[in-house]
Amino acid sequence: MSDTNHSSTEYSFRIKDSLLGAQMLFVAFGALVLVPLLTGLDPNVALFTAGAGTLIFQVITKGKVPVFLASSFAFIPPMIYGVKTWGIPGTLCGLCASGIVYVILSFLIRWQGSGVVKKVLPPVVTGPVIMVIGLILSPVAVHMAMGKTGDGSAVLFPEKIAMTISLVSLAATIISFIFGKGIIKLIPILCGVVTGYILSLIFGIVDFSMVAKASWFDMPNFILPEWNAQAVFYILPIAIAPAIEHVGDVLAIGGVTGKDYVKDPGLENTILGDGLASSFAAFLGGPPNTTYSEVTGAVALTRVFNPAIMTWAALTAIVLAFIGKLGAFLQSIPTPVMGGIMLLLFGAIMVVGLNILAQSGEDLTKPRNLTIVALILVFGIGGMSFSAGEFTLQGIGLAGILGVAMNLILPKEKV
Repeated sequence: MSDTNHSSTEYSFRIKDSLLGAQMLFVAFGALVLVPLLTGLDPNVALFTAGAGTLIFQVITKGKVPVFLASSFAFIPPMIYGVKTWGIPGTLCGLCASGIVYVILSFLIRWQGSGVVKKVLPPVVTGPVIMVIGLILSPVAVHMAMGKTGDGSAVLFPEKIAMTISLVSLAATIISFIFGKGIIKLIPILCGVVTGYILSLIFGIVDFSMVAKASWFDMPNFILPEWNAQAVFYILPIAIAPAIEHVGDVLAIGGVTGKDYVKDPGLENTILGDGLASSFAAFLGGPPNTTYSEVTGAVALTRVFNPAIMTWAALTAIVLAFIGKLGAFLQSIPTPVMGGIMLLLFGAIMVVGLNILAQSGEDLTKPRNLTIVALILVFGIGGMSFSAGEFTLQGIGLAGILGVAMNLILPKEKV
């Protein structure tokens, strides 16, 4: 009798955990699928690689940290540029290589301790690099919000209809973010997408032909990378930004749960797990992963600190990846809906970088700091480019490498 009660209790716990895991995925869902939809990748692949990446992270960290890994916003600019320049396979090569930055940082931390991150990548480098990532994309957001393609070369929808939909989507996102309570506050992107999609249905601009043709159960459209040296050198430095973001997220989830994850399982292992998950995701045709602060917020809200919940979230994502109609439905979301949300999203990325600079307390008028910040911003936003034969380094990648190099080379001012 007691065995029966024990097994039924264990079963009920599993059901509860699986539902909590599904809720965590729901919180991450809007941001997770937004990245592939903006960059031309398959949202079903992104779901699969987010789930698989989270499981890889859990293996590396011995299942001690309750985080969920999914599509990184920091890689949107190089992915948009890369897909247009080298195609998806070539871009994926650069995205796979981005995990090398995490691996190098993990070994530096093992060797020198966690303090080495601030020495190599101080706020005067990471802040402006993140600002460039947000600012360089602003024209894409504006074009899409106005019903055009990302580069503004073609009109997809009438401007008045597009602007109405994009601004209502933006308003819904802002209202959810600022005035939302509980779970609503954690899913502003999803709220904006749903609102914009409903309005798009009213205006009659949603095309359901792909949804009708899609199978209920289908294999995600996995794509393998092809070697492309230009993509590697362009994208590699961009991993600096999400790597630094990772450190902040680990500290944040530690503050929520009351545990020091920098010591156990160790920052060197959490950052290694993140990097391997990102490279694995790109190897199969998905966007690189990052730890999701939305899910950290959900952990704080629900007070469920069991890392096993994230295993259920990961498994749910993997199962959903094989539902063909889901991917087709997501791809039916009109461009203006995405554009409206991007207006806030890309500005928010810039503000994150600005906040890093502000919180650092550094005097930006000092010659060394002013030089580093100024050149990162101008080289990145201005589109400075250096070429040698077929090799080209430009934009965010060039700005990131320049910032790290100047920080290591320029002498620090005497106190």
